[in-house]
Amino acid sequence: MIAKVDTPSRPESGSGEEQRLPVRPRLVVASAFMLFLELALIRWTGSNIVHLSYFTNFVLLGSFLGIGLGFLRVGRSARQPYYSPIVLAVLVLIVLFFPVTVNRETEGVLYFTSLSTTGPPAWAILPIVFAAAALVLMGPAELVGRCFPELDRLEAYRYDLIGSLTGIALFSLLSFAGAPPVVWGAVAAIAYGVLLQPRSLVRYLALVTVPSMVVVGALAVETLTAGALWSPYYKVTSKYLSIAGVAVMDISVNGIPHQQAVPAVNRLQWERQYALPYERAAVTSLDDVLIVGAGSGTDVAIALSKGAKHVDAVEIDPRLRELGALHHPDRPYGDPRVTTHITDGRAFLESTGKKYDLILFALPDSLTLVSGASSLRLESYLFTEEAMRAARDRLKPGGAFSMYNYYREQWLVDRLASTAQAAFGHRPCVDEVGAGRQAVITAGVNAAAQRCGGEWAGAQADTPPPAVDDRPFLYLHGRDIPSLYLIALGLILLVSLIAVRAVAGPFRRMRPYADLFLLGVGFLLLETKSITGFALLFGTTWVVNAIVFAGVLVAVLAAVEVTRRFRTPPLPVMYAILFGGLVLAALVPNSWLLGLPLPLRGVCAVVVAFLPIFAANVVFAKRFAQTADGTVAFGANLLGAILGGCLEYLSLVIGYQGLLVAAALIYLGAFVLLPRTARAVSAP
Repeated sequence: MIAKVDTPSRPESGSGEEQRLPVRPRLVVASAFMLFLELALIRWTGSNIVHLSYFTNFVLLGSFLGIGLGFLRVGRSARQPYYSPIVLAVLVLIVLFFPVTVNRETEGVLYFTSLSTTGPPAWAILPIVFAAAALVLMGPAELVGRCFPELDRLEAYRYDLIGSLTGIALFSLLSFAGAPPVVWGAVAAIAYGVLLQPRSLVRYLALVTVPSMVVVGALAVETLTAGALWSPYYKVTSKYLSIAGVAVMDISVNGIPHQQAVPAVNRLQWERQYALPYERAAVTSLDDVLIVGAGSGTDVAIALSKGAKHVDAVEIDPRLRELGALHHPDRPYGDPRVTTHITDGRAFLESTGKKYDLILFALPDSLTLVSGASSLRLESYLFTEEAMRAARDRLKPGGAFSMYNYYREQWLVDRLASTAQAAFGHRPCVDEVGAGRQAVITAGVNAAAQRCGGEWAGAQADTPPPAVDDRPFLYLHGRDIPSLYLIALGLILLVSLIAVRAVAGPFRRMRPYADLFLLGVGFLLLETKSITGFALLFGTTWVVNAIVFAGVLVAVLAAVEVTRRFRTPPLPVMYAILFGGLVLAALVPNSWLLGLPLPLRGVCAVVVAFLPIFAANVVFAKRFAQTADGTVAFGANLLGAILGGCLEYLSLVIGYQGLLVAAALIYLGAFVLLPRTARAVSAP
């Protein structure tokens, strides 16, 4: 068994008072709060700062820095982390008083950040959010870290994982229920009240109660005044406008204009792109139509007005569909000819066996990322060559596929048209209408199934090749990392180094745990690969994302339990199993997994994705059990996750499969740095 670390004679709270909770439930509550707060910060800041709709990784990296610093602070200060609720209150007030919103008056386009914005620029607000996220999460992490010396190494890690799973489950349930941020703030206030110990009543009221009340009050005002619906993806706001004497519901998500609920007859009069798919498709009847990105229902209403006998309407966001059902003037979702599917469009294409006369990708632009651990947008897997082939395979003889949107750049129109050409085997119809590069791209299942108004001239010489499932980055022109990201990531790493040195002292404290640092790097790369892989195989929905996050933690918990209860092979053998799992994951193509029936696909995907994660965490558990200073070792591992989160952007260059190679090199480095004394140990 692992020798228990001597418990400091001074109470870990530093208050000289008895803790309100015994160490095990205190550790679970603190860990659950830490994960809950991290997820809430990612969601809430992203809904109010448009830049963070595409930089959720930014908040995640700040959270990792704060969690690592919290562990490194253990033993260096006996003070309660009262700074955490204070900084959270300041952050909430700054974001609410200085919002970043889309400026409708401009035509500028920033890919990854949508339209031009008003409010503080990215260079001003992003560092504030990063630093604030680090300081806020440092508090709960310090409370978690103070529990570690009171328990055996792996027992403490076990309860930390149980708490993390609890935090994910709680936030997922609140997301499912559509709970507004004021509820998230109330959970945070309760957690602060339970976990932070009162040195004196006055200090407790001033440093804990008042900041918590500020957070809850500010979020309550936001909830009452914004009139927002909170979906698992967005803050959805709506208002009525009068356009040419017609009442139109204007819908924004995360402060970005997104769509309008307009009567079909008016939409067809105002914008020609909505009629073109029906003119270009040489279909004799519309018995079955599939609309991906059905939203509030205007595209569905148009299909019905064109004579569709049945429409399958696929929409990923339940709140957008709910708004359409309640407020669209044509009431398309109440029509018996319409069947709604709340799921990811690519997942629906891969799972359905139905054939269609017409398939429409109706302005599917999610304006957000799948999670804080990847650069993947909700709709990224819809615009790959493989996705369009899947659409072709779902067409009836004589059927057609069409997509339309405001593409804004000529190279983007040409790239999508080239992708359709590669998938269908012939040139599509390409119609550019109106401003903002409105374009309609239509491809029949064969050339005879389309009626083009003129021949597409073909892609220009500088057009990027079609996006593919391994690199589904439609809006990335080159095979590189944008300079904006490189500068931001470089600053993150610099700030992290300075913060670690200031909080933890000389780096030599962590030098013995260099291999654990690299294990943190490799784990983040594996987690990113798992999230993106499952998003392709099962959809980019929040449910899949939550299950994968929970699954990763379950695999880690299983590794800890196996290490605690059974005699496991020596570390060199476990590293060999890890490398074997990485090779297996590299050899099994996603195309093969997509061809399997859904239950078998799930089993195979779990084995392929979680075998290396399980092996890597057995390695970590065995090594962690041997460390002399558990909090410093754990902090080093968490700080390694910051570098791993930065290296995730390598996928923009090498693709998601390439992350497996990067992870293998990182784990090889960890093995090389493994202390000799640790190599022969086979059991805790």
